[in-house]
Amino acid sequence: MSPTDRIRAHFNDSIAAKQAALDSMPASIARATSLMIDVLSGGGRILSCGNGGSAGDAQHFSAELLNRFEMERPGLPAVALTTDSSTLTAIANDYSYEQVFAKQVLALGRAGDCLLAISTSGNSPNVVAAIEAAHQRRMKVVAMTGRDGGAMGRMLGPCDVELRVPAERTARVQEVHLLLIHCLCDGIDEGLFGSVGATAT
Repeated sequence: MSPTDRIRAHFNDSIAAKQAALDSMPASIARATSLMIDVLSGGGRILSCGNGGSAGDAQHFSAELLNRFEMERPGLPAVALTTDSSTLTAIANDYSYEQVFAKQVLALGRAGDCLLAISTSGNSPNVVAAIEAAHQRRMKVVAMTGRDGGAMGRMLGPCDVELRVPAERTARVQEVHLLLIHCLCDGIDEGLFGSVGATAT
């Protein structure tokens, strides 16, 4: 396969993954958006976590809320649990890497908050542990997964929402996860501020 054919294949696969998500996911995305709007309007905050590319997604989401997405509006309370290297390495060294997010959730999370838990496989042990900690704190969970949802998909409660991307390849799942983040940010802005906010340039 030539380099240009490989590139076209990536584009076509990405388009197909997004089309499959469009066909199956809008209702669950709307539920997750409504959950997050309820949390934020009730004075809660959203904690987010993931590994690797999913850590980048967690930070991306937090940045869009704290700063702005496409609308001028007040900052919204969001914390990415992936950014403090001293905290992460202290927990990993003293306990285990599996606990790097869970211990932060137990320390920072409160009833009425939300955890955005991101894992393409749904099986990342430290993200699974973070969900367990969130449930202990009576937090709601939005889980972004792929493939069959993994362990994360099986541990969610009736008040949680799973956003499971119908794709197998990690790259395709991650590409749709980014689109989901933008859908959530847009929906939160519209739900909380509507026409009050002005579109940013």
